[in-house]
Amino acid sequence: MLRIPEGLKFDDKGLIPAIVQDWKTNEVLMVAYMNAESLKKTVEEGLTCFWSRSRQEFWVKGKTSGNVQRVKDILYDCDKDTLLVKVEPAGPACHTGERTCFFRSFSDKT
Repeated sequence: MLRIPEGLKFDDKGLIPAIVQDWKTNEVLMVAYMNAESLKKTVEEGLTCFWSRSRQEFWVKGKTSGNVQRVKDILYDCDKDTLLVKVEPAGPACHTGERTCFFRSFSDKT
């Protein structure tokens, strides 16, 4: 059972970055932001829920597309200001249809 630890450090807008990682492959899928309420929903429901900075609203990943992310574990860093959310993805993480949001590279190998 997941429990939210005390002392997590949210920024001045009440947000904490959440790195989302495939729990089997360790591939980084996306980065989003959570506030206290979306983190609570994520822990309670077992699906990733974020705070949209652009729309100023909650969004459950995959609610409309079906590409939900089932939470396996949540880790936090030594400073308690960043989360690592390990998930089992039900489809692509990126809104472009790519498996991960990190599909472009600075190198010429893309």
